[in-house]
Amino acid sequence: MYRYDAVDQRIVNERVAQFRDQTARFLAGRLSEDEFKPLRLQNGLYIQRHAPMLRVAIPYGMLSSKQLRMLAYIARQYDRGYGHFTTRQNIQFNWPALDRVPDILADLATVEMHAIQTSGNCIRNVTTDHFAGVAADEIVDPRPYAEMMRQWSTLHPEFAYLPRKFKVAFNGAKDDRAASAVHDLAFDVYKGADGDVRLRVKVGGGQGRTPRIAVTIKEDLPWRHMLTYTEAILRAYNRYGRRDNLYKARIKILVEALGPEKFAEEVESDFVHLVDGPATLTEDERTRIAACFIDPPYLSDADANADLAPLRAANRRFDAWLRRNVVAHKRAGYAAVTLSLKRTGPAPGDATAEEIDAAADLADRYSFGEARVSHHQNLILADVARKDLFDLWQAADKAGLAQPNIGLVTDIIACPGGDFCSLANAKSIPLSLAIQQELEARQEEIGELAIKISGCINACGHHHVGHIGVIGVDKHGEEWFQVLVGGRSDANVALGEILGKAVKAEEIPALIARLVDLYMAERREGERFIDTAERLGAERFKAVAYPEKAAA
Repeated sequence: MYRYDAVDQRIVNERVAQFRDQTARFLAGRLSEDEFKPLRLQNGLYIQRHAPMLRVAIPYGMLSSKQLRMLAYIARQYDRGYGHFTTRQNIQFNWPALDRVPDILADLATVEMHAIQTSGNCIRNVTTDHFAGVAADEIVDPRPYAEMMRQWSTLHPEFAYLPRKFKVAFNGAKDDRAASAVHDLAFDVYKGADGDVRLRVKVGGGQGRTPRIAVTIKEDLPWRHMLTYTEAILRAYNRYGRRDNLYKARIKILVEALGPEKFAEEVESDFVHLVDGPATLTEDERTRIAACFIDPPYLSDADANADLAPLRAANRRFDAWLRRNVVAHKRAGYAAVTLSLKRTGPAPGDATAEEIDAAADLADRYSFGEARVSHHQNLILADVARKDLFDLWQAADKAGLAQPNIGLVTDIIACPGGDFCSLANAKSIPLSLAIQQELEARQEEIGELAIKISGCINACGHHHVGHIGVIGVDKHGEEWFQVLVGGRSDANVALGEILGKAVKAEEIPALIARLVDLYMAERREGERFIDTAERLGAERFKAVAYPEKAAA
């Protein structure tokens, strides 16, 4: 993974000192709330329903065991003993005291971490596939390109005050695990006919109040021009993006208003003046960054591999874990493993300090001291020798991190919702627990089914691209929810369709159970829920969601 050089470290250290001074001035009354707000947002600090919330950046989801242990320390020392891993591969601390935040940032700086640009109208944390570099279906490792984007965009003065927040994703595999099509800007990284790396550029995706799927505006962009083309896109956005209406300020609205072709013309008109300019990437720079992402010292396939059949036959729980939490690796003797943070009870994505420390220990013992955060709010050990899988499973099970539920109905994505967020209309966390309890006993029989919950229209829980999505709405001060069916965030991305009226929280688990019952009654051999939903269409699901309406 990328390691700071002296320049990186100096930038972060100076940012800590700067924010310490700003915080002290605010607490002393020398800065007003309005003056302090943009300063704290630039450092990832929100004021939520009950307390400040600090969002810490985890670039493209990669963490060392040392960094994990620091996150556990912060959870104990400054918070209430846990952190919340997010759908943008970051971590949030929900209870820090304002006057201690500079100390948290100083501690983070000692392990090459920060909270810069995790909020505000700027380029946010760059994300990618949580299996990047090890996926069996990978075409190009996108991590060096994500890192070059991160370095270029961090504290970029021209793009610090965009019309709205701006999210960038990279995908380098056949299967899109980065949800790239619902990002403001996304790059598919692949190889051209000459074998050199090319980029497909997609803009205007996003969720929230007006969900949109990104459109392709450029094919076969040479990798050297990644930053200059991004600069042209951001200049067009800065020039024409709405600043008079918060709800129409995202780039997706601009792309739709101008039309993709006109927007692309605007980008190209600026790109011709930027191409081959100072931001053009060089082979030396790519080589420097790519050196941070070389393969670890793998064992030979023969030494790493193992026949797991006897252990699987003797232990059904281990067999279930292998089927659900372990995926193919580019090397035959290795596997990538997901540590589930979706225990029935705690909020999806929450991890205690003890669990984070345990994950760090597992990373050291079994995965070369590195871990990943997925946008599904789980942790990944990307490089596990197959001979170690049984031992890893036993250790993860003891730590409470081996629930065999990845991709199943209890592997729910959910935002913090009304329990914490001041923007939320409804509470996501209690609803996720109720749904888990309703469906857990038959999740293996149901199979792959992505349920995603957002507490409001901002869609932090990605409800638009859930096979079943749930969104909280406010009705006269009461919490109600609407249900969507048919969303997906993979290479066949689609937005879910709202089935009908909002209902109270206590009605949602039974409503979803009826949707599942329809699927199980109608599914064909090998069909997942999303496959059946696409074949049957939303109307069939509407009828079982609201049986009283169908009977009328």
